[in-house]
Amino acid sequence: MRILKHRKADRSRAVNRKRHEENAEREVVHVAKGDLVRVVRGDDKGKEGKVAKVFPKKGRIIVDGVNIVKKHRKARSAEEQGGIIEMPAPIHASNVMLIDPKSGEPTRVRARIDADGTKERISTKSGEALPRAAR
Repeated sequence: MRILKHRKADRSRAVNRKRHEENAEREVVHVAKGDLVRVVRGDDKGKEGKVAKVFPKKGRIIVDGVNIVKKHRKARSAEEQGGIIEMPAPIHASNVMLIDPKSGEPTRVRARIDADGTKERISTKSGEALPRAAR
């Protein structure tokens, strides 16, 4: 009987490579943590809030005060109290637009590379630079 020495190792490497490729995929998200955005679609249309968290793999974001859901939570320790808590759930990044700092209206964003090589976001409505939030 012939013994296959390298077959198992090659298979696991191929499986891991495929898993890595799937995990490494990212959606392009046009907003960053700390940006002020307005919801333009969905149940919370018209609400404004600050981006609390970005999930680049899923293309979703959490905005403070938007898409509030109720979660039934069990007490994890003896002194902690369980119950129903309200928390923001993620929404898709395509459902929000950045707020223009000059006019306060939602705007699309384009990129510009300055003379020193830094990339900055420009509001298409006013042409002003959108500041990056301090992290």
